[in-house]
Amino acid sequence: SKQGISYFCFQFILFMTENKLGLLKIDPWLEPSAQDITDRFNRYQSRLKSIDDDFKSIENFAEGYNYFGINYNPKRKGWTYREWAPQANALYLTGDFNDWNEFSHPLKRDEYGIWEIFLDENTYNSKFTHKSEIKVLVDSQMGHNYRIPAYIKRVIQDDETKMFSGQIWLPEPFKWTGDKFKLGKDTDLFIYECHVGMAQEEEKVGSYKEFTENILPRIKEAGYNAIQMMAIQEHPYYGSFGYHVSNFFAASSRFGTPEDLKNLIKKAHKMGIAVILDIVHSHTVKNTVEGLNQFDGSDSQYFHPGDRGDHQLWDSKIFDYGKTEVLRFLISNLKYWLEEFHFDGFRFDGVGSMMYFHHGNEAIDAQDKYFRQGLEWDAITYLQLANRLVN
Repeated sequence: SKQGISYFCFQFILFMTENKLGLLKIDPWLEPSAQDITDRFNRYQSRLKSIDDDFKSIENFAEGYNYFGINYNPKRKGWTYREWAPQANALYLTGDFNDWNEFSHPLKRDEYGIWEIFLDENTYNSKFTHKSEIKVLVDSQMGHNYRIPAYIKRVIQDDETKMFSGQIWLPEPFKWTGDKFKLGKDTDLFIYECHVGMAQEEEKVGSYKEFTENILPRIKEAGYNAIQMMAIQEHPYYGSFGYHVSNFFAASSRFGTPEDLKNLIKKAHKMGIAVILDIVHSHTVKNTVEGLNQFDGSDSQYFHPGDRGDHQLWDSKIFDYGKTEVLRFLISNLKYWLEEFHFDGFRFDGVGSMMYFHHGNEAIDAQDKYFRQGLEWDAITYLQLANRLVN
């Protein structure tokens, strides 16, 4: 389902015609900010053009999850693992497949700071297997540190050590046959916000399966036609309600498998219920074991360096939306959830925090404060690009 229901928790308009500001015809009160709106649109157009020039289209740009991370290559008959880590000295793939040998599988670096290794099927078919654990050892200015691949699609936590690891996930293809759900464009959304782990009557962490069996029928009976799912992207601290994401492409394993989540979505669609992902692209955890922070040893790979990269109130890291590979990571994350899980759209968390250097902690009581003062232009451009892809 790709109808692209997209809406933001902080109300603002991104829609403008190519030749004139049709927005001003809708709301003439915006006339004093006409130049600011024009500048905003031009920045978006310029960024979109550069993406088109380099990647042919934003849709191709959003295929990052099929390029980075671990992906099977049918032509070469094996698995390719790629990682962007421009400031790292060396990367080594390690895991169950090589008995956790630290240095036996080094990656090669290209001129853009992208590291790569290929594992041919003939050699590794019996070792690189479904559910085996994996990490990448990063040699950087911070020393040698085990990290979880940035684009990993499955992360699990050890019950005893409580440490997280990446997991190779090679299941049988999921059968989406019959999932032809489409909500009419003029349909009013009646949205039920939900958290899979907290939805059950029992005092425990609920599962995708339990939500599908026990909660969806109650939501349907209550008359809702959409659910907004919190805490789907993997997060190390359960008490964060899913808002301190560490692994953006991994559906949280504490609720079950990716296939369990896909079954939930397919069942919701069968019941006439749209499924919206409460997505967190406004910040990420500071964790240097599970998350992206200091992945290549620097403080400025995915984030702004120094204080600008820290969200003091949320104790988290702020993305540098001006970097191409950061945009590619986030934009492809949107396409991943749409294509691979059939989510129908997104509720973007923390948009006010993204748009303004004050992170939404000052009153916006004048038009200049809305359109001009203290704006994070790259973040706004990212939101425009996200809106362009989803719609």
